Amino acid sequence: MGERMQAVVLSESGGIDKLVITELPIPSTRPGYVRIRVKAFGVNESEVTSRKGLSDPDFTMPRVLGIECVGIIDEASTGSGLAPGQQVATMMGGMGRSLDGSYAEYTLVPTTQVIPFQTSLPWEVVGALPEMFQTAYGSLTKGLAIERGQSLLIRGGTSTVGLSAATIAKEMGAVVISTTRRAEHVALLREFGVDHPIVDDGKIAKAVCAHFPKGVDASLELVGGRTLQDTLQATRVHGTVCFTGALSDEWVIPDFSPLGYIPFGVRLTAYGGGAADLPPSVFNRQLLAVADGRLKAPIAKVYHGLEGVRDAQADLEAGTTPGKHVVVLD
Repeated sequence: MGERMQAVVLSESGGIDKLVITELPIPSTRPGYVRIRVKAFGVNESEVTSRKGLSDPDFTMPRVLGIECVGIIDEASTGSGLAPGQQVATMMGGMGRSLDGSYAEYTLVPTTQVIPFQTSLPWEVVGALPEMFQTAYGSLTKGLAIERGQSLLIRGGTSTVGLSAATIAKEMGAVVISTTRRAEHVALLREFGVDHPIVDDGKIAKAVCAHFPKGVDASLELVGGRTLQDTLQATRVHGTVCFTGALSDEWVIPDFSPLGYIPFGVRLTAYGGGAADLPPSVFNRQLLAVADGRLKAPIAKVYHGLEGVRDAQADLEAGTTPGKHVVVLD
């Protein structure tokens, strides 16, 4: 019998009690893959969705959940360009859905989705970053092509991606408007560099236009179909709205008619990329910016050991503390 490891396995959908710590074989490397010794991982909304049985058909069980992690290369296939002991991040690419993911002591992932880095930041800080920084950075660059001096609206600003997008956009030189449904979170938005926080009552286009009469240059939609039309109305002619997330769980717009829905001249796009959209040079630059205090890592709470996964998912689902819930494997 080969070496064994501990992992959190989901065998049937349901509550957090369905997340069961199980002993499994340590995965064997094969061509095109590397094995990572997991040091930390963020817990994400999509993993809660998977646990509830609401994922797309590509999700199968039993499954080790977890769409991202940071850790150390344990074993690499020949020609991978990676070496044991190297610090790396990985995310997406079927992790925790069609492939076993990061809720484990070891995970096996395709070489193509591995991001090498070097940092002295604690694992709980680095572990919070990959998926939310990748999503925020990809949305701002591939989705919106943000340029210095442009105005940006973030709809769903206290989400992990929203907070990350604010701090990255400020580093890129943008003027940021961001929304929260709770007045008590306005100070948090300011802490992450937001120039103009807005309390979202479902209709914010007029409030945005009070700051930018013609509308903002770019908008990042993270709430979903419920607010998209209002976000479009807050965006100037020839500005762009990028649909990246659906915190409201409304991904589909019933009876969608482009002529009646999209203001003339406003552009609508979407983003849903992966590790390839966060080049190692960019991620390492972001880590330096975090270490220097120029970027902030929005961490809600840190949990230790696989035993903390259930609490992390429960706290994330409760939604009382903005920021990333991070599990560290000591």
